Amino acid sequence: MKLNSLLIISLVLLSACATTPPKNTQNVCQIFREKDDWYQASLAASRRWGVPIAVQMSIIFQESSFIADAEPPRPTLLGFIPWFRSSSAYGYPQAQDGTWSDYRIQTGNRWADREDFADSCDFVAWYCAISNKKLGIPYSDAQNLYLAYHEGHTGYRRQNFKNKRWLLNVAQKVHQRAWQYDAQLATCRQELDSEN
Repeated sequence: MKLNSLLIISLVLLSACATTPPKNTQNVCQIFREKDDWYQASLAASRRWGVPIAVQMSIIFQESSFIADAEPPRPTLLGFIPWFRSSSAYGYPQAQDGTWSDYRIQTGNRWADREDFADSCDFVAWYCAISNKKLGIPYSDAQNLYLAYHEGHTGYRRQNFKNKRWLLNVAQKVHQRAWQYDAQLATCRQELDSEN
């Protein structure tokens, strides 16, 4: 009986620790007011890599809708047998295993976790900084930074995305959301800076 009670209490405490997505994902000021450590996380990544906060946030929103343990859907075989996922993408940044491993090694952040928002911001900014260096994509160009993020640097160089109308539409949305987030951030940045 004691063991069951301890197990139930442990599960309740663990579920209380689970990070929930922000209530209003359309307003970056409200996101940062609700998730007060997220502003510092994205600001630190921006200072380290030069990638604007709005670009990081727009990419993360597109990839995971700010869901910490997001992953691609699991298809079924014969309509009911769970099958393998199409990708190892996971967490806020939807980073694949190999790229995440490269990030951990190259940055020395060996304990980085895709479910940790600060690590995810740093990863997205790191990847965009490489896209800037390798491909010459300006930090303000969220559309092409997202295309490089989605397709990989080699895929972007080959312009694999040109025949993917759906992806071009998504990249345009990422760009528009980054502009929207940036305009919103201009109205609350002073408040956020004074609180942190």
